Amino acid sequence: MTPPGHPPVPMLRLASFYFAYYAVLGAFTPYWSLYLQSQGMGIAAISVLMSLWYATRIVAPSAWTMLAARSPRPIRWLHIGCALTVACFAGFLLPWKFAGLFAVMCAFCFFYNAVMPQFESITQSHLHGRTDLYGLIRVWGSIGFILVVAGFGMLIDRLGAAWLPWMMLPLFVALLACAFNNQYAEPPALAGHGDEAGFRARLRRPETIAFFAAAFLIQVSFGPYYTFFSIYLGEHGYSPTMQGVLWSIGVLVEIGLLFLSQRIFRRWGARRLLVFSLGITVLRWWATAAWPDSLPVMVAAQATHAFSFAAFFAAAMLLLAEYFPGRHNGHGQGVFYGMSSGVGGVIGALLAGQLWRFSGQVAFAVSGFIALAACGVAWYWLLRRPRRAMRGA
Repeated sequence: MTPPGHPPVPMLRLASFYFAYYAVLGAFTPYWSLYLQSQGMGIAAISVLMSLWYATRIVAPSAWTMLAARSPRPIRWLHIGCALTVACFAGFLLPWKFAGLFAVMCAFCFFYNAVMPQFESITQSHLHGRTDLYGLIRVWGSIGFILVVAGFGMLIDRLGAAWLPWMMLPLFVALLACAFNNQYAEPPALAGHGDEAGFRARLRRPETIAFFAAAFLIQVSFGPYYTFFSIYLGEHGYSPTMQGVLWSIGVLVEIGLLFLSQRIFRRWGARRLLVFSLGITVLRWWATAAWPDSLPVMVAAQATHAFSFAAFFAAAMLLLAEYFPGRHNGHGQGVFYGMSSGVGGVIGALLAGQLWRFSGQVAFAVSGFIALAACGVAWYWLLRRPRRAMRGA
């Protein structure tokens, strides 16, 4: 039920943006390296170009949400960001050598990575305390991702990876249309809390610092998974078909959890679920390191993606809405994306490359210890310390 005095939550409009945004990721994440290879890029060139995905996340979200926070009409920055994303991506329709691809990748990755933190703020502005609805909206992103992963795989088999930009361009046009179909729930004058001093004060709170530290560490722990998981599976005898199945399991269980998230968050709350998800991630990486040749263990480890990614991310969005209310939320989203997916993603990928010289099992074992550090930080500062403070009061 929507709280009195507030309009209904526009579930369909919000869900459509997540669907389009993550549908793009369903084409980009698994297949973009194949496109670059079709353009004559070698392994070294592909690794440099793909690293721009994480590098732009360090600055793009914070820069864009800061511009939106200072604007009398912040929604314009969502529209501008999506329009520039389409325009930059259209550059891939032209033939380029490495330097041209590098420039287009920089521009495209910057604007594409800039818009989602702002849209997360728009979503929170509509919920009006109904944070349990977030999972039911966000799940459509996962549905879009898995539909495109399956559909584009078949299209690439028939047409070839060189056609990928033409196949993806309609998805970006749909993303732009969905952006124009959404608005903030409140006028900027009522959203309030947009001053820089107030934002910095919230950013310096110990609980907030611990939250960002845990988000950073858990993203670092994902480095071997996002960078080398398919290679790791191949080293242990899994065929490409089975690799695709294992990747899909993670997204499928994520969809199931997000559909149930309304009940889960009402019962357990964001803090306890976040800490639990971090603990599950520790076990996931250690199981992946210890029993890579066991298919049942690997299936079970992939099934925990429902918690180590989906539940963690949903809980993080709810805590960001609490730590950074109103106009502060977009800025907080930018810091979150920059610290976790940006800095954490770059460091995780680089660290994974260094650890892989010893073995994939060593890399995943170290990831388990990094996730354990994230769990410890979150457990003490988000659960234990607040409870002790309440007892002392």
